[in-house]
Amino acid sequence: MKALLIVDVQNDFCPGGTLAVPGGNKVVPVINSLMAAFEVIVASKDWHPRDTVHFKKWPPHCVQGSPGADFHPALDASKIQKTFLKGTLNKDDGYSAFEATNDDLTHFLKGKGVTDLYVTGLATDYCVKASALDAEKNGFETYLVEDAVAAVNVRPGDDERALREMRKTGVVLIQSSEITGDGSM
Repeated sequence: MKALLIVDVQNDFCPGGTLAVPGGNKVVPVINSLMAAFEVIVASKDWHPRDTVHFKKWPPHCVQGSPGADFHPALDASKIQKTFLKGTLNKDDGYSAFEATNDDLTHFLKGKGVTDLYVTGLATDYCVKASALDAEKNGFETYLVEDAVAAVNVRPGDDERALREMRKTGVVLIQSSEITGDGSM
């Protein structure tokens, strides 16, 4: 069984947001097109309290209940079966979707019989990377859909370094056309 994980496709990470990822909105149509190929679709959201220590490292973003924490309006969120909230505690960075505090992502996926996890979203060099690495650690065959992610690139080349690290741990890098192109996965 295969599942799609959509990491943090939220307003604050898209153009106009407080921590906009360059090209962050460009992943949305790719992710929407992928959804038809999956029976299980889950997502994560940064869901930070206003007083989190995380904001000492980053500009305030995705504050609990704020418009910036909402999914990007063009994302077809109606197909998401469950959203996992992360970074919810004052002393919690919450980069990985597997660090969600409202439910256990591994338990949820394994309960659905998921063996293969396809990771998409924002940002390649932070939350996507952390989620993909944790997916591997938790025993999932993990695929990163390269044209369905975008990087912050705080330092030039952070995206390439993240991709190398993920590949080194066993994450398979693919393009969305490999999923949607001929209908097989």
